[in-house]
Formats: sequence, C-alpha cells, structure tokens
Amino acid sequence: MTLASPTRGYLIIHTIVYGAIALLLIAGLANWGSINIRAGRDAALREQAFQIAEAGVEYYRWHLAHAPTDYQDGTGVTGLYAHDYRDASGAIIGTYTLTIIPPTVGSTVVTVVSEGVIAANPSIKRRIEAKFAIPSIAKFAFVANSKMRFGAGTEVFGPIHSNDGIRFDGLAHNLVTSFKYSYDDPDHSGADEYGVHTHITPTDSIPPTPPPQGTPPSRVDVFQSGRQVSIPAVDWNGFTQDLSQMKTDAQTSGRYFAGSGALGYNIVLKTNDTFDIYTVTGLVSPASNCYNALSQSGWGTWSVASQALLGNYAFPANGLVFLEDNLWIEGTISGARLTIAAGRFPESPSTNANITVNKDVRYTNYDGSDVLGLIAQGNMNVGMVSNNILFVDAAIVAKNGRAGRYYYPDWASKNTCAPYDQRSTVNLFGMIATKERYGFAYTDGNGYDIRNITYDGNLLYGPPPSFPLTSDQYQTISWREL
Repeated sequence: MTLASPTRGYLIIHTIVYGAIALLLIAGLANWGSINIRAGRDAALREQAFQIAEAGVEYYRWHLAHAPTDYQDGTGVTGLYAHDYRDASGAIIGTYTLTIIPPTVGSTVVTVVSEGVIAANPSIKRRIEAKFAIPSIAKFAFVANSKMRFGAGTEVFGPIHSNDGIRFDGLAHNLVTSFKYSYDDPDHSGADEYGVHTHITPTDSIPPTPPPQGTPPSRVDVFQSGRQVSIPAVDWNGFTQDLSQMKTDAQTSGRYFAGSGALGYNIVLKTNDTFDIYTVTGLVSPASNCYNALSQSGWGTWSVASQALLGNYAFPANGLVFLEDNLWIEGTISGARLTIAAGRFPESPSTNANITVNKDVRYTNYDGSDVLGLIAQGNMNVGMVSNNILFVDAAIVAKNGRAGRYYYPDWASKNTCAPYDQRSTVNLFGMIATKERYGFAYTDGNGYDIRNITYDGNLLYGPPPSFPLTSDQYQTISWREL
C-alpha cells in the first residue's frame, strides 16, 4: 500500500492560514476605508454645522444693527430662538439656536451663543460665542472739542484725541491724535505746527522736528505709542445731546432733584449703595486780595462753607441721578455703577450747571465693577479749597465747558489765595471729555504740580449708565468656539 505524501496536508493548512490572514487584511482595509469615509463625511458635516452656527452669529449681528435694543429676537419673550438653515435650493439642511444675554446695567456688551445642528445627523453640533458692543466716548482717556495743552509734569496712560490741536509737553503712554494736520498754537508764536506736537527739546538721538510737512516724527521720548494727525473728528454734538433724556430717565426710574433754591447740592457717596445729599447754603469767601486775576468766566472759590442735610437715598436701580442745579461730590462707592448728571433746562450758557470735586471720589474695586460717570452741563471744576493730593475715580464729561481749575493767584507781596494757589498732585482714574480747553495747572506753577491721568479700560464697553456713545453700531469684541 502506498502512503500519501505529507506535504499535501501542509499545503492545505498553509492555504487556510494565508487565506484567513488575507481575509482579515481585506476586512481591516475595508473597515479602515469605511471609517475614513465616515470620518470624512462627519468632518464635512461638522464643518457644515460650524458654518450654520456662524450664520446664527452673523444673523444676530445684522438684527442688532436694525434693532439695537432687541435682545429677544423680535419675539418679545425670553428663551431660546431656533431658525432653520436652508441651502441655495431652499431645502432645510440644519438649524441654529440662539441664546442671547443682554447687557448689564451700564454696559453695551451683548453675548450671543449660536448652536448649529445638521439635519442629516442631529448628533453633530457646533457652538460659537460672540460678544458685540457699542463703544462709548470713554474710548479715550482725554477727548476735547478744542485746543489742548498738556504741560510738563503731566503723565497720561490712555489714548488722547482733539478735534483741534494738541501741545503735549509731558509723557503720553498711548496714542495721541488730532483732527487737524496743523494749527496755530495760541501759546507759541511763529508758524503753524503739527496738530499734535511738543515743545520738549529733542534728545541728541532724535532729529529736530521740521515745519509741518509730511508725517510727524514719532518722538517716542514724549509719545511712547506714537502720534497721528488728520484723524476723523469726534461728533461732539452727537454724543452730548442726551442730557435732557437723562433727566427724563432719572424722573421715571432714577433719582431726580429739582433746583435746590440755594447754591446747589453736595452728594457724599457711600459704600453701602446709598448717598447723603446736602443743600449747599454757603461758599468759602476769597480773601480780600484773592481775585479773578485772569478775568475767567465763572470764577469763584467753588468751595463749600456751609450745608444742610437733605436726606439719605439708595442708589437707583437704573444707576441714574440727575440734579437740576450745581453739584459738589465726594465719597466712595463699592460694587456700584452710577451716572450723576447736573443740568438746567432750558439750556443757556448763563445757567449751565457745574460739577465740582474738591475731596476724593474713589472706587473700592478697580476691575470694572465700580463705575462712576459725572456729566456736567457746564464745567467740571476743582475748586480753590481742594485736597492737596486729590483722587478722582470717574468718567467725566464737561458738555459745554471745560474740565479744570480756576486760577487762584498768590502774589508774594499780597498773600492772596495762599495756601490754595499751589496744590501737589491730582490723580485721575477714568477719562475726561471736555468741550473747552482742559487744565488743572498754569505755567507759573499755579494749580496742581503733578497730574497723573490713568485711563480705565473697563469704560470702553462697560461705561456708566446712559453714558454717551460714539455710534449706534455694534462691533464684534470677541469670538470663540465653545
């Protein structure tokens, strides 16, 4: 009997083994290809979901452009707002659902969260958060409708702009801009100078400034972030026309005080969200030889000598206090957002109400949770009898006047306004908008020797309640995928 060859069994086994391996490889490749196809399809759907979510953000930015105060998607009710998303043929391929968070009191920041979902696979979702805001006039540390001069000893942290010209002889840490290319500096004879210029002598490493032509040299020794001329003007009339509306809003749901029947009011702010208000019955009389040496309009000591307590009031829910009289203010806030305005109607240059700060006005917190706006129909004064070292934490507007201090002379032989003619330091944290020329010091040393002005960046999109805005259009300030 003949025996079978053993190699035949080995071939069958090898064929089975290699066939199984081939099947496994083919199955693996097929599965890998299927996974790649599915991943590619899901990636395309995820990208589509992202674009749908982005369309939701863009839709609401458009909606705010047409209805700036509608935070309920035109429905009049609070909730989630779902919209179908259609392709070019009109077929629904997904939806976006909006969550809209309106601004807090005093802020213009609107938060929109848009979730995009694909109809073909509802498990695929993408979410985008965008924040929109309208910038306020507080985008500047200083903004003026007239010529400005910043003398030696002035240090400013924040942008500065004038609709006229600026002479800056201090140190500017941020950009300084002017509407004018060149102008006639009233404090200097000779030819016109750049709209933003300095009279500080250049160092050896900085070339002399030529007559106005071309682009002004950077002069980083004075303008650390540069200077620019021929910049668009700020619409002064546009942002100062809201004072009468503030009065109406204060009468409706804020705090309104009619004329005092005396010299005005003094408000003392408190950290318990209340303020004491006094009727001012007398002012400090100037000494016999303390007089209006420069013939300044409205000159006086602007310093309270006597007052009578009117009462204690809680800060209003809408953060708006309006007084139809002159105002003095002092004190400290904590966790409050307020605008305090002073004005008389009908408006007239002879009756414009002023605000005076002679004692510290302070924040407790400097993270944006404390915000104070002071809007004067006329001037924002620092009076004669003022703190030698004065702190003012506020966003200040002098609608028809100027922010500054009157000239209080002291002739050595007459001992006139001493010791209040010269003060040490004024520290401002916030911003100043002034129609007329700003100034807390004079070239002969009268006034505050050191002026430190620090811009509060929280004011740009989180200004005080009812504070003037620079436009009615929202801008995108942040955008991210959640």
